[in-house]
Amino acid sequence: MSSNRFARTELIFGKQAVEKLANLKVAVFGLGGVGGYVVEALVRSGVGKLDLIDSDAVCFSNINRQIYATTKTVGQYKVDIAKQRILEINPEAEVETHKVFFDNETSNLFDFSKYDYVVDAIDTVTGKIKLVEQANLAKTKIISSMGAGNKIDPTLFEVADIYQTSVCPLAKVMRRELKRRGIERLKVVYSKEKPLVPKCDNKANDIFELNDQVTRKNHRQPPGSTSFVPPVVGLIIAGEVIKDLIN
Repeated sequence: MSSNRFARTELIFGKQAVEKLANLKVAVFGLGGVGGYVVEALVRSGVGKLDLIDSDAVCFSNINRQIYATTKTVGQYKVDIAKQRILEINPEAEVETHKVFFDNETSNLFDFSKYDYVVDAIDTVTGKIKLVEQANLAKTKIISSMGAGNKIDPTLFEVADIYQTSVCPLAKVMRRELKRRGIERLKVVYSKEKPLVPKCDNKANDIFELNDQVTRKNHRQPPGSTSFVPPVVGLIIAGEVIKDLIN
């Protein structure tokens, strides 16, 4: 076994698997609390080619849960910070960044056939549905994060097909919309924990900066979130991606 930054991974999966990961391309849509940790685990697992898609810059309200968010990085684009971090971990990685808010209007900017795997870590239902549709048309594997906001028990998250999910409000909407479109399966990470009701007053939205893309676009109060739930979801997703790519 060669001495390299992925030697410990090689002990688990073998040299051939590590070499395979170095030549595969994964697209991660959304670099928030979930997506940032997906990217972190993928690059540390040896995935050699990454496309990063997110239009947001870091804001102060991201600091409690997002791996790219620090006081120093506030105002910087998440994809730029992510690329810099990836190359610090693995200088040989190939990284493409896209400052794009993915939805029906921007979906034609991406060629899903060039990806070996797609990760859906975005927040909007319309965007998530379009991602699944595009990945299915290209016959590209995809995994989707369901609702992680307003939840506090990271041990309840599990991997399932979308049609086996229950309780999660986002999963319910996705089941209905995907069924309408004739999409028969989708691997997701979700939780049966009932979302908590955020504790806030009428001025709560004042703490969320205008560059919070989802809040601005949907004119809704963002969910509460912790430092320990979104990262767990992201790491579960990354683990599924790695196992699927190797096998």
